[in-house]
Amino acid sequence: MRTGAGHGAGREKPEVRNVKEKQDGRRRNLPRKQGQEPGRSEVIAGRNAVIEALQSGRSLNKVCLRTGVQGGSILKIQALAKEKGVPVETARAEKLDQMAPGINHQGVAALAAPVAFSTLEDALQRAAAKGEAPFLLLLDELQDPQNVGALIRSADAAGVHGVLLPKRHSCPLNAVVDKVSAGAVSYVPVISIGNISQTLQSLKERGFWVAGADMDGTAAYFDANLTGPIVLVVGAEGKGLGRLVKENCDILVRIPMFGGVNSLNASAAGAVLLYEIVRQRLAEKAVREAVTGQGMRP
Repeated sequence: MRTGAGHGAGREKPEVRNVKEKQDGRRRNLPRKQGQEPGRSEVIAGRNAVIEALQSGRSLNKVCLRTGVQGGSILKIQALAKEKGVPVETARAEKLDQMAPGINHQGVAALAAPVAFSTLEDALQRAAAKGEAPFLLLLDELQDPQNVGALIRSADAAGVHGVLLPKRHSCPLNAVVDKVSAGAVSYVPVISIGNISQTLQSLKERGFWVAGADMDGTAAYFDANLTGPIVLVVGAEGKGLGRLVKENCDILVRIPMFGGVNSLNASAAGAVLLYEIVRQRLAEKAVREAVTGQGMRP
C-alpha cells in the first residue's frame, strides 16, 4: 500500500506529460427523437438496431440478451460489445418486455446513455486549455444514482476536468443521474473506464497523484497535500474503496467525525474533499501570483 505519514504537505509531484494543448471541447448531447424527454435514457431494441448502435460507437450503458437466445447475430452482438467495452447481461423475457413495451425486441435490447461519454484525452485537453493542472474524480463502483448524480454536480461546480466511471459494478449513466446532476453531465466530461487499478497505474505513470477517501485514512484531508495533477477516488456506498484500489492510491485521506454518526454518504464526503482540493489550488495560485508580483517590482 502506497500510503503513510510522509505523504503530506510539501511532497513534490511530477508534471503531467504528453498533454496536447487543444481547444476545450464541451460534451454534446446525443440527438433526441422528437418528443423524447431531455436526459432520458433510450432503449434500443432489436438485433439489427443494437448492432448498428454498437458499430456506430454510440455510448451504451449495457446490452441485455434474453436468457437462452442464440444465433449468428447474437454472436456478432457479443463480439461487438466486447470490442467496444460494453457490458452484456442476460435477462428474462419479462424484463426485456418491460424495457421495450410493444416492440419486437427479438431477445435483444440496449440501454443508451442520455449523453455521450468522453475520453481521458478530452479531459486532459480541457485542463490544458484552461492552463490548469488536471483534476479528476474517480467513482469506485458506486451503485446509487442519487450519489453519482450529486457527485457529478459537485465535480462540475468544483471545476473537475473529468469524472471516471467504471463500466462494471457501477450505476449506469441514466436519466436519474442526469436529473440529480441538474444537467451537469452535459458540462463535465464523464469517462467510461475498464479496470480501476490499471487506470490508476496508467494515470500515475502520466504524473498524477492519487488520493483515496477512506474512513481509516492515514491523514486528515486538511493536512494532506492535494495540489498538482490529482485523481480523487471516492468509494462505493457502505463498503468504501476496494482493497486493490486502496493499494493503488498514493495517500488515503479521512474526514474527522465528531458526532454520533461516524460517516458521511459518498456524495457529501466527495463534496468536502473536492472543495478542499479547490481551496489548496487557490491558495497555491495566490502564493505563486504574489511571488511573481514581487519579482516584477523595480
